[in-house]
Amino acid sequence: MNGTPWLRPLGRSGLSVAPITFGGNVFGWTADDKTSFALLDAFVDGGFNLIDTADVYSRWVPGHIGGESEAIIGKWLKASGKRDRVLIATKVGKPMGDEGSGRTGLSRRWIREAVHDSLMRLQTDRIDLYQSHDDDARTPFEETFGAFAELIAEGKVRAIGASNHTAPRLAEALAASARLKLPRYESLQPQYNLMERAGYEAELEPLVRREGLGVINFFGLARGFLTGKYRSEADLSKSPRGGGVKGYLNARGFAVLKALDEIAAAHAQEGATPARVALAWQIARPSITSPIASATSVAQWEELAGAARLVLAASEIASLDRVSAD
Repeated sequence: MNGTPWLRPLGRSGLSVAPITFGGNVFGWTADDKTSFALLDAFVDGGFNLIDTADVYSRWVPGHIGGESEAIIGKWLKASGKRDRVLIATKVGKPMGDEGSGRTGLSRRWIREAVHDSLMRLQTDRIDLYQSHDDDARTPFEETFGAFAELIAEGKVRAIGASNHTAPRLAEALAASARLKLPRYESLQPQYNLMERAGYEAELEPLVRREGLGVINFFGLARGFLTGKYRSEADLSKSPRGGGVKGYLNARGFAVLKALDEIAAAHAQEGATPARVALAWQIARPSITSPIASATSVAQWEELAGAARLVLAASEIASLDRVSAD
């Protein structure tokens, strides 16, 4: 995979990734096995390579216990024979059991148990990027990074990353890794999109640029709002995620949608859509390596994939910056 102009280095991890990452939270939730397989085939055959999931996906669905997404990816890896064409990113740290079960956090015991379970579900011998899904202030950094070091030495994990970390705690983690001479987080997975900018840009972005971390941001389409399909409260019933975008139905949100519509129209000959423009804006940002996007049909994925080749003019980026400013 390395050496391909299409790919970007994920910080200093040694991994190279395509400009868009597929968000695997839909697998086993809003995409069944057959649809998930078709999505994964279309994703990889289109030249993309990083698939992001987590052990906890999709525990929030009634009757699910977690691991459903990883299990579908594992079945696809076995059936397709495409393991060497993809990078698998998964996560540990969110609760995988009832309170008091100990199946949560970043202790050495749980990390080792969780990685074994993830590898079994994924039907692979390695996880390319293993991420701390949440910060765990109760567990010393020495224990957490010591466990990750063991997994890297054993060949079960290639690189580690962080998700949902504040800038102060991420800085502490990086300093601890350096002090202890243990593997460090090489990537960050924060929430970031045109509607959610301040939390990342104010403190996290300067830190990741200074430390040379890769960034694979989640909710790149603001739970679907930036596709343009939610333009009134009547539209919220269009998707299980509709309720999550209600707060964007305001003057700022409508201004962002108007700008996306106008820029998409200017690139109509390239097949641009608001969703493509929203992702292209992120791809163009120097600190962003590969925004995460999900789809529940191949047609939907192909629409999003076009963002990787959509080049926005500086004036268009400036326009989106202006209307989306918090």
